[in-house]
Amino acid sequence: MIAMIKKYSWLMGICFILFSCQEDIPGLQPMVAPANLSVDAAVAQDQSGVVTITPSAENVITFQVFFTPGGDPVILNPGDSATFRYTRSGQYTQPITVVAYGTGGISSSTTIRVDLDVRLFIDEATLQMIAGDGTKRWVWNKSEAGHFGVGPLTNNFPEFFSAGPDQLNPCLYDDVLVFSYDENDNYSYSLEAGTDNLTFINWTEVNRFFPDASPQQFVDECRDITDQASFANSFVIIDNGDGTRTLDIGDSFLSYFAVIPGQYEIIELSENRLSVRGTSMPFNGDDPLYWYHTFVPEDFDPNAGNGGPEPPFDTLVFADEFDVDGAPNPDNWSYDIGTGDNGWGNGESQYYTDRPENVIVENGVLKITAQTESYMGSDYTSARLLSYQKQEFQYGRIEISAKLPSGGGTWPALWMLGADFETNTWPAAGEIDIMEHVGNQQNTIHGSTHDPANFAGNARTVTTTVPTASDEFHVYGVEWDASEIKFSVDGTVYGTLENNGSLPFNKDFFFIMNVAMGGNFGGAIDPAFTSSTMEVDYIRVYQ
Repeated sequence: MIAMIKKYSWLMGICFILFSCQEDIPGLQPMVAPANLSVDAAVAQDQSGVVTITPSAENVITFQVFFTPGGDPVILNPGDSATFRYTRSGQYTQPITVVAYGTGGISSSTTIRVDLDVRLFIDEATLQMIAGDGTKRWVWNKSEAGHFGVGPLTNNFPEFFSAGPDQLNPCLYDDVLVFSYDENDNYSYSLEAGTDNLTFINWTEVNRFFPDASPQQFVDECRDITDQASFANSFVIIDNGDGTRTLDIGDSFLSYFAVIPGQYEIIELSENRLSVRGTSMPFNGDDPLYWYHTFVPEDFDPNAGNGGPEPPFDTLVFADEFDVDGAPNPDNWSYDIGTGDNGWGNGESQYYTDRPENVIVENGVLKITAQTESYMGSDYTSARLLSYQKQEFQYGRIEISAKLPSGGGTWPALWMLGADFETNTWPAAGEIDIMEHVGNQQNTIHGSTHDPANFAGNARTVTTTVPTASDEFHVYGVEWDASEIKFSVDGTVYGTLENNGSLPFNKDFFFIMNVAMGGNFGGAIDPAFTSSTMEVDYIRVYQ
């Protein structure tokens, strides 16, 4: 018996030692459901459709607010509010569900119903442009390159694909978008599908509608989806307050189906042009994409009004002779400052300034100097002048007398950009390069045009050789009309590129003069480079 007591005493001692040396084991956090969930709903009384939701509850960690059944939730912390705008006009009751989450994932929820009286107004000028005198019918601008395109969210142009004239399946082009309104400010949208009710569908979505289909990668298909998708809804144009506008067509779509959730950013809206950009949200997990669409009225003739003046262009309508020392004339020129997006989209290495060290008028010439220096995080500085909203022209003969810089990596350019580039993003706006030169190809002169079907490394280009490009002044010119663009040096034409009504070269363009360093075209920069200057004696425009 005494031996047994000793044995158990020994064991109890071991247990005491073990437990006294261990850290306390934390207990599981108790799971507590949120209590007393309530929702305050503030409905704007201006018929704007704006509703602000403020939830509250005890023992809550986070809230989810579902403004529309099946929609994505808005996540709120305790004390926060969420605002949503309903864009369907009329008097109706809208359910809003709030889910409150406590510890351990325990939740409580409630659904409230708010009474709405929504009348969304579109100003008269905008309404006239999109819906005419009551109804307006729009079709794809298929005769113009770039009427359909796709690109990543990181760029503002269709980097991945841009359709040429009439390039896509006819089942896309026979669709009609119909925008209508009545005297009570009811705005309606409908899509009239063409032959056999076929709709052009992104290939990744074919399986969603047709599970037994086997779509070929990147090959979109024509399918009848009238039983699965909405072809009619109300529409509204929303001013986002930041200079952009959104065309909201509810759960419908603008002819091409690519899981774009009914809202399109308006790039351009005029009497004869509707350009938009929608963001796709693929169900298959692919990255979202920007989809670019351009439409024209059904009765619009794309070739009308593009005859333009014909040569000879012998009337001087603009000139800058650079005969006043100091900064360039502010009536003609402004500046781009900084590095732009990814080196102005070309991987360039310079920082553009408006300092006299980089741009100045002296002794009757404009001097743009690129130089090696550490400035604002860049290793080079230069200047880029533009005549945007100051001097803009459609057609004519342009002459620029210039002596070019030299050195590996220098990239001087005298060029023109479509004046609508802010709403009609590059390359859709069009670009005419009067002269481009790179120091790594000394004495080779390039003349090019960029459009949605031919841009960046695929631009239409003509070249010539000027043996004294960096030693003497030469006159670089274009003669530009509705049918062609001729490139010349010292009055001698060395290349001609076609122009027609499907290309973006039948409108106002403005001038840009710059010297870049490196980049996709400039190439490797000579480590021994210190500075070099482009000198411009004059720029003249004749019409």
